[in-house]
Amino acid sequence: MKTLVDKLSFGHSLTKSDWIELISSQTPELSEYVFAQAREVRDAVYGHEIYIRGLIEFTNYCRNDCYYCGIRKSNQNTNRFRLTPDEILSCCQVGYDLGFRTFVLQGGEDGYFTDERLIALIRQIKKDFPACAVTLSAGEKSHDSYQALFEAGADRYLLRHETASISHYQKLHPASLSASHRQKCLYDLKEIGYQTGAGMMIGSPYQTAEHLAEDMLFLKDLMPHMIGIGPFIPHHDTPFAKEASGTIEQTLFILGLVRLMIPEVLLPATTALGAIRPDGRKLGILAGANVIMPNLSPSNTRKHYHLYDNKPFSGLEAAEHLAELRIRMKEMGYTVVTARGDSKVLS
Repeated sequence: MKTLVDKLSFGHSLTKSDWIELISSQTPELSEYVFAQAREVRDAVYGHEIYIRGLIEFTNYCRNDCYYCGIRKSNQNTNRFRLTPDEILSCCQVGYDLGFRTFVLQGGEDGYFTDERLIALIRQIKKDFPACAVTLSAGEKSHDSYQALFEAGADRYLLRHETASISHYQKLHPASLSASHRQKCLYDLKEIGYQTGAGMMIGSPYQTAEHLAEDMLFLKDLMPHMIGIGPFIPHHDTPFAKEASGTIEQTLFILGLVRLMIPEVLLPATTALGAIRPDGRKLGILAGANVIMPNLSPSNTRKHYHLYDNKPFSGLEAAEHLAELRIRMKEMGYTVVTARGDSKVLS
């Protein structure tokens, strides 16, 4: 299997059958081989710098009913919230003072936040914090909406494709949602000029090595600037409440392989890694990640943005503990930097 890893590291692509064989052959020894190469590749592109993004969860209302998500519209046990523009701007100010130069506005697909409201908000953030990048993670929209938000000043957009397999996607979502439309949104975002982020859950119900191989082929074709990879973790108020979580071992393995496939990509050590294991984010960095997204959201709403069980929202997940995060990263040989941290993937 090391031959396939070397092939990927050298040529940055594999066939579908190669991917299936490699993904199916994960062992601790092979994983360490991948991680060592992934670190070398990442350090050659980005040095020993870790980029930080300030996460602002601005609404947990959502029109969708994804079977795995704790803020799905059918969940009547969720305490819903929306941040006001002033609250969002206050989060940005706190983050700016701490050293953040990217703000990630993440929320469910909430009809209250129309294009007009989001445009006004983006313009105000860019006016108040001109040196900062604005990243949106607000779901599927029309090409015209994406264009308008981009023209208002949004720099980046995160939209996980979740799974590239049409049949697998249908098992995770109601019939109102489709893999083809979600993928079209991603290509629209890239065409408009966003730094675009895709990504998937690892170990989601019904997922196979073939599905993950299809994910890799899709990502290689899309060539996103960012890829978010985290383990599936069930939420107790969803149809998948009794399903097993994805493993940190497979998640890290895929993360390392993605680094070898697209060396210039921005790879977060996701919050979900920290949920499944306390040192998960550290392991993510050691597997090839180079982005961490501490939470800037108001402390009284963080616990209500509950996508999955055991989601951490304090400690090193919290932006107010940035100084401690810097120390932890320095101990590992890495420096947390306050630059915007733009992707080096060519558009």
